[in-house]
Amino acid sequence: MFTPKYPPPDTAPAPTATPAQMAAQVPAVQAPAAVVPAPVSQRPAVQLTPGSALALAAGCGAVVLVVGAVLVSMLLAVAITAVSVAVTAVVLRFLITDLRKGR
Repeated sequence: MFTPKYPPPDTAPAPTATPAQMAAQVPAVQAPAAVVPAPVSQRPAVQLTPGSALALAAGCGAVVLVVGAVLVSMLLAVAITAVSVAVTAVVLRFLITDLRKGR
């Protein structure tokens, strides 16, 4: 299940020409290749209409509010846990001192 899946090996035929034969086929002087300009994209640029800009701002605001609510609730949970541990520690301290005094 966790073994890697390798693609099948390349099935291209091995070259049969020797390096000397390949060197004989290459012309002695090569002309520099012409530089071709990159094609211009025909897609229009992204344009925000006032309605879509408003929707985008509302969506971002909603995300900020949700993330803020989650973070505040986590902070509140940590604070409540810390207070309950502190109260438990104080109660245990009083109980231990009462046991040592023999009451």
